[in-house]
Amino acid sequence: MYDLLVVGAGPYGLSIASHAAAAGLDLRVLGRPMASWRDHMPPGMFLKSEPWASSLSDPGGRLRLETYCAGLGVGARHGEPVPVPVFASYGLWFARSAVPGVDERTAVRLGACAGGFEAVLDDGEVLRARTVALAVGVMPFVEMPDVLGGLGPERVSHSSRHGDLSRFRGRDVTVVGGGQAALETAALLAEQGTRTRVLARAGRLSWNDVPPARERPWWRSARAPHTGLGCGWRNWFYAERPGVFRALPETARLRITADALGPAGAWWVRDRVEGSVEVMTGTTVTSARRSGAGVRLETVDGDGGTARLETDHVIAATGFRARRERLGLLDDEVRAQLAALPDGSPWTGRDFESSVPGLFLAGLVTASAFGPAMRFVHGAGFTAGTLVRGVRRRLRAGPAGDRIPAPADARRRDSGLGLGTGP
Repeated sequence: MYDLLVVGAGPYGLSIASHAAAAGLDLRVLGRPMASWRDHMPPGMFLKSEPWASSLSDPGGRLRLETYCAGLGVGARHGEPVPVPVFASYGLWFARSAVPGVDERTAVRLGACAGGFEAVLDDGEVLRARTVALAVGVMPFVEMPDVLGGLGPERVSHSSRHGDLSRFRGRDVTVVGGGQAALETAALLAEQGTRTRVLARAGRLSWNDVPPARERPWWRSARAPHTGLGCGWRNWFYAERPGVFRALPETARLRITADALGPAGAWWVRDRVEGSVEVMTGTTVTSARRSGAGVRLETVDGDGGTARLETDHVIAATGFRARRERLGLLDDEVRAQLAALPDGSPWTGRDFESSVPGLFLAGLVTASAFGPAMRFVHGAGFTAGTLVRGVRRRLRAGPAGDRIPAPADARRRDSGLGLGTGP
C-alpha cells in the first residue's frame, strides 16, 4: 500500500508529487502528464500569466519555466506570452526531472478500503494507498449553460473540448462568453478564415493592461507590486497568502472567489479581436434550437431588445464550476461523505484535506477555500508544500474515524439533506 496516490498529472499533481518524493513518501502518480494542455488547447494559444509566475513547484525551486526555456534558447521574458506548447513541453520535462515514473493509466473509480483507499484503473488493476491527492484539473467541472444543452456536440461544444479548430475553417461559429478563453478562441477562428462572432453578457469587454516593467522605481513597486495574478496589493494577497485567505469569513471567501479577477482578455489578444470579430455585448442567449445542420439562437440585450441569428456551431467559453457532484471518479460512498460549501464545492481543511480523512484536494476545486490563486498555475507552489505536510501529518496520525469534523456551518447545511446531496 502506497503512502500517497496522486491522481492527476497536470501542474498541481506534478508539483505535489515532486514535494512528496522529496519528503521520502512512497507514492504513485496516475495520469497522462499535462494532458489538458496537450489535448484541449488549439495551436496558437498562449499562457495568460507571466512566465515567472507560471512555474511548477519543486522543493528546491530549480525546475522553473525560465530554466527550461533558457536550456532551449527560447525566450521567457516578462511581458511576452509563452506559447502553450512550450509550457506543455516544460511540464513533461519537469515530470521527467522531479517525479518518479508517472503511470499514464487512468483511474476510473476511487473508493475506500481498509486503511485507506483503492483506485481501479482503466485496465482493471487496483492500487491501494493510505492517502490520496486528487488533482484532476478543470475538465471534470466544465460549465455548459442549460439553454445550450441537448443540441449535441456537432452543434454545440465547450471551448475546452477543442485541441484543433481547423474543422471550423470556412464556417460560421458563435462563441458565447467574454473572458480570455472566448476572446482567444474567437481570434484563432477569425485568423483561419472562420466567420466569427462573440456574444457576451457584460455591457462591455474587459481587457488586461500591458504589464509594467518588471524592474521599476521602488515607489511604483510599493504602490502596485507585481504578483503572480497581476499588479496590486489585493492581487498580492490572493497570490501570496492563500492560507490567510482561508481564514476570512466564508461569505467573503465565496464572494471574492466568484468575483475577483473576472472575465477579461489579455492585452495581446485585443488587436486580434477588435476589427476582426463581431462582438455583441450585453447579450444573453434565451433560446437555442436546431436549424438544419446548425443552430438558431434567440437573444435579448440589456434594453430588452430581442434578436435571432443562425450559426453553424456554438462554442461555449463559459468556464468551469467545481461542484462536489462532478467528482464522478469518487464512488458514491466516498462522495457522500464530502461536506460542501454553499457554492457546491467541497469543503477543505487548512492543509487541503477534505472531510474524508486521507482524501486531499488540489487545484480549481479548492478555490472557494484558498482563493483565486487556485485557478492558476501560480497556486501550485503553496498547494504542494502545504498538502504534503498535511499528508505526512495524516500518515503519522494513522487511521481516522469516518470523517474529519467539518465547520459547524457546513454540518448545519448538510444535516437532514445527506452529505451526498447538492446544496
